[in-house]
Parts: sequence; C-alpha cells; structure tokens
Amino acid sequence: MLDDLLGEGDFLLNLSVNVSSLALIAYCQARGVLYPDTCLEPWAGGYTERKKTPAERTNCALRETALSLRSAGPGQATAVITHGANPGLVSHLLKQALLDLAQISQPPSEAQSPAPGNRKGWARLAQTLGIRVVHIAERDTQVGAQRKALGAFVNTWSVEGFHGEGCQPAELGWGSHERHFPADGRRHTEGCRAAIYLDRPGARTQVCSWTPLAGPQQAFLITHGESISIADYLTLGDPDQTDYRPTVHYAYHPCDDAVLSLHELAGRNWRLQAQRRLLRDDIVSGTDALGVLLMGHAGGAYGYGSCLTIEQARASAEFNSATTLQVTAAVMAGVVWAMQHPKQGLTEPEDMPFAEVLALCRPYLGEVVGVFSDWTPLDGRGALFSEPLDRDDPWQFVNFRVF
Repeated sequence: MLDDLLGEGDFLLNLSVNVSSLALIAYCQARGVLYPDTCLEPWAGGYTERKKTPAERTNCALRETALSLRSAGPGQATAVITHGANPGLVSHLLKQALLDLAQISQPPSEAQSPAPGNRKGWARLAQTLGIRVVHIAERDTQVGAQRKALGAFVNTWSVEGFHGEGCQPAELGWGSHERHFPADGRRHTEGCRAAIYLDRPGARTQVCSWTPLAGPQQAFLITHGESISIADYLTLGDPDQTDYRPTVHYAYHPCDDAVLSLHELAGRNWRLQAQRRLLRDDIVSGTDALGVLLMGHAGGAYGYGSCLTIEQARASAEFNSATTLQVTAAVMAGVVWAMQHPKQGLTEPEDMPFAEVLALCRPYLGEVVGVFSDWTPLDGRGALFSEPLDRDDPWQFVNFRVF
C-alpha cells in the first residue's frame, strides 16, 4: 500500500497503534522517506504476548532494536523517533530545567556559560548540580460531563495505547546512587544497560511524586521510552560500573476516570473493557500538568513544565484537549525539524537542539512554570504503619515506591 504513496523525500508521520514502528522505520530508511513517531509500537498484541518474556516486552528491548537500524554511513533520511509529549518534549524541558538550576546555583561566571554542546557535557552538568532523581511527573485533572460507567475504559488519550503500556513491565533508568535493588527488579544483559524493569505491570506499580499543580501525589510508574533514553544520555563512565547516572522514570496520575478504569482493568486481570471512550469534546474542566521533577540538588526539588488548561488548549487549537495538544505540539516540532534537517538518520529527542524545539512548542503549552519545593518522598511516611524506608537518603528509589 505504501509503495504507491511514498518515494524518496516524502514524509510518513506515524501516530498509529498496533503497527510496528520498527517495520515502518526500516521501510522508510530503505527508501529515503522522512519519518517521525511518538513512541515505539510493536505489532498488535506485542505488549501482552504471552510467548514473550517480560524482558522482550520492555521499551528497552524495542529501543535497542530501533537503534540497531542506524546506518554507519552519512546522509540517511531523518527518522525522529519517540517525539510526542513524553517521550519527546520532556527531554527538551529537562535540558532547560538543568540550565535554570545552573543559573541559580552556580557562581555568576559559570552560570553564564553556554549550554553544553554534547551528551557528555549535559551529563557532567547534571552530575555537578547533584541531580540524583528525575521524574517525568504528570497530573491530569480533566473531567468529562459524563462520568465513567461500569465496563468502560475512559481516558484523555488512546485507550489502546494506555492499556498496552500499562501492561508492560514497569521500567526505570537505574541511578548510580541506588543501594537497594528491588526484589522484583531485573537487569538487562545487553544494550545500554541504563535501565531495569520490574516483574510486574506499570499499571500496578505506584510511586510517590510531586507536581506544581497538585503537590504530593501517588502516581503510576508506567514504562516510557524517556525513562531509558534520558538515563542513557546522562550516563558517565562504563555502563556496568557508572561514575554517574540519575534514576529516571515516569510518574503518571491520569484523569480520575482513567484511574477508575485502571482499577477495573486490574480486576479483569488486564483484559481491556469492551467499551472505550476518549474524553475530548465533552471535557468540562481541568488541566494537564506535564514536566520534569529534578531532585537531589541543593534546592531540593525543582519542577519545570507545562500547565495547560482545557480552555487554553481549545483557544490555541480547536478539537484538542490539554493532553492531546501537548502531544501534537511536539509532533509538529518534530515534523518541522525533520523537514529542515532531512539527512540526520535515526534521531532521538536527546539528540535534537532543545531550544529550537521548545521555541516551536511554547505557544501551545499554556503556562510554562519552574517551581522549587522542599518535598521529599519521606514526608509523612511511616506514621501509621512501618515501611521499608531509607531515612538516611531520601532520594533512594525504595523511598519513592508505594508498598
């Protein structure tokens, strides 16, 4: 079908589910076709195929296969992979947040230095600032006129997409400061080895986190590509014995109806409900706050990102919700960048110029805020029941995890 539609220099924008991103990337690379997507998708059923081991169903495995498609030679057609809101936009927000912290915390002579020009420079900056943990922290408070009914999965973005990634193993970039390896944690034996996975689904794994919109929250540790690519990008030293790497993972509190949908889904042993409803035109109020939460530095915690209301989203671009517009803005930026740089080969968000991408996205992100907090995952913990906490170091993953 695509042979009749695409030739060298043409453009394939992949926003599908249940279609192999890897197959499409290989197809486009062989024909000189420009390509962007928002995540790496397998063929239908790939996230939940019982014949595959949990390791084979991880985003880490998908990413390694995608990176193997990189050509050694110059001039390969640009393929911008995993460039939605997250993964994608958040990698650019992270770099801006690092620069914000550098300007605030470092001597004036150092704070005015230009942004790092390469991967090692960004990792050195994060290490110098004392960044130990990065959450991709999100809180969605959008509410529809009709509430969730029994037997329905309701969400503000792809129901099938959320079900698929929620049933994958929880994944996180594993920091060099961590000293309590999870009992259900598993390491990868190949690839970048920047991440681990848990032998349980992300939709049943909760962590403590914080956002400027809602303050402290318990969120789901849903696997996402940025947990791996950011952790890999900020690694210094040998992958197996790192000098530095922060712990990185998604901490997602979806809209209230989606939370209820996840509880019902778990009760059905992860068999998706027959009725599926996307909240968009019937949303009556709410905000999607999406950004990065940098922790462990001298300022404690710093949240930086987009707080976009449903009213702002509709005023900026019709037929969007706050959630879809944050994704669409980043897709648009990826398309523009690929057209301007058509021979960059396979490109991850971390490889792109962050300021250039953020400039394209900012008009659609509502209020972009940076907020300091003295919050830690130990706040109020263990008051009623004992928990396996490390009170000597608040930034250990064992303290973030909800037991």
